[in-house]
Amino acid sequence: MAQKKKETARVVSQKSLAPGIFDLTVQTSLAGDAGCGQFVAVYPKDKSTLLPRPISICEADRAAQTLRLVYRVAGKGTAEFSGLSAGESVDILGVLGNGFPVEKAQKGMTAVLLGGGIGVPPILQLAKELDCEKKIVVGYRDAQCFLKEDFEKCGEVYVATEDGSEGTKGNVMDAIAANVIKADIIYACGPMPMLRAIKKYAEENNIPAYISLEERMACGVGACLGCVCKTTAVDHHSHVNNARICTDGPVFEAREVDI
Repeated sequence: MAQKKKETARVVSQKSLAPGIFDLTVQTSLAGDAGCGQFVAVYPKDKSTLLPRPISICEADRAAQTLRLVYRVAGKGTAEFSGLSAGESVDILGVLGNGFPVEKAQKGMTAVLLGGGIGVPPILQLAKELDCEKKIVVGYRDAQCFLKEDFEKCGEVYVATEDGSEGTKGNVMDAIAANVIKADIIYACGPMPMLRAIKKYAEENNIPAYISLEERMACGVGACLGCVCKTTAVDHHSHVNNARICTDGPVFEAREVDI
């Protein structure tokens, strides 16, 4: 695994994709080490905010050395990031976390990729890297289906919206049922209730599933133990049944975690 480092990235572009959702592209050498499902920590310039903000990698262009970060404005730090424009600089730490195991989905298999809310962006790079049949199920609050066109270039796309304004009314599990989607392997990222439902579904149907846990993080490097989750096995670091989402995850095999 490449050693993480902090460096100053240059903003290539930024645009709004939906209310409160921003699409930031930065140029950084970290792109060369970035894998799908990993994240970077982005530092606000306002020192009163103290801690960096973890943002998942949406796309990594290793040739151009750029990272695409699609994020939701959730507080003071991300509000500051939303004001960045081309040519400005921003400090980032990366590459952090363990990503999706692409090698588990082999040719001839059908991989179902599930993203919900701000858990949608991390599965785009995964969709680009998987070399098998892909069915992509993405869930949104309403018809503001950001990144949908990007996903359509990678595989068959199914949409679920909470208000029923596009696709299946409900969540990603409702879309799976409505479209009779079958999986040989599942990859998912989204809010905890969605991941709990996916874990249950995968276990009941004996499907291997890899889930990326969303969690508020402080240090992002495993030191503060502020983002632990319960596990079925004892952690070698703490000697109890937990894991640090920022370093042991954010991606886990669903059977490994007790959520």
